[in-house]
Amino acid sequence: MTVQSVGVIGAGQMGNGIAHVFAVAGYDVLLTDISQDALNKAIALIDRNLERQVARDKITAEVKATAMGHIRTTLKLSDLGQCDLVIEAATERETVKQAIFEDLVPHLKPETILTSNTSSISITRLASRTDRPEKFMGFHFMNPVPVMQLVELIRGIATDEATYRELHAVVEKLGKTSATAEDFPAFIVNRILMPMINEAVYTLYEGVGSVSSIDSAMKLGTNHPMGPLELADFIGLDTCLAIMNVLHDGLADTKYRPCPLLTKYVEAGWLGRKTGRGFYDYRGDTPVPTR
Repeated sequence: MTVQSVGVIGAGQMGNGIAHVFAVAGYDVLLTDISQDALNKAIALIDRNLERQVARDKITAEVKATAMGHIRTTLKLSDLGQCDLVIEAATERETVKQAIFEDLVPHLKPETILTSNTSSISITRLASRTDRPEKFMGFHFMNPVPVMQLVELIRGIATDEATYRELHAVVEKLGKTSATAEDFPAFIVNRILMPMINEAVYTLYEGVGSVSSIDSAMKLGTNHPMGPLELADFIGLDTCLAIMNVLHDGLADTKYRPCPLLTKYVEAGWLGRKTGRGFYDYRGDTPVPTR
């Protein structure tokens, strides 16, 4: 089967970025969320991001207009039933994802490929809650999706070769590069990245350095474009904590224990940029460290 229509579940940071790149690549995209307001904001954001690409000569105005015409929205999960490919991009909580798949599966045509954009959760376990584990894969895009080149492809234990080949071809059509990861907690990127961020939070927690010192040290000392605490705020501290919990639970190793300070920030609702406060306070004209 050649994928032509794509359903995206979740209109948040990842979902709208995924819808954006698929529309630019010429796919028909149906974006769904439980909130009409979220869908409206996603379409407005996609329009702004496409306009930014036009201004930077990355795409033409004609490409933008065509891409916007490829995107439709719906509040009904069942409307995704006729899509060739469905990408779940909901919050990084396994129970939420499982509920979505259980509600969606009865509406899907038999040949539909089902995927999750999860950054850490077992693909085999998610696939087992569907009627098509052989047509289920992890399809992990990086944030921000229109900018980042990598897509992780993760096969569950039952994923067949035809599904893998089809998704590999889709990644190429998007103009991105795939990396194949085994189905272990957090896969490749977050298996390496999240413990680094967690260690940066421990460094702050133990008083080794301040927020600005830690981020400056890593930017200037290792040539990272963004410090680890700034990056954590960009990703979302709730997402960072969820991934560390998956690593800690899945690998049973104390080196993956989430830093108590990370847990405290999440409990306070200080989740980073999306809530206005995290390791930095974003409510003023310039970000200010909170510790």
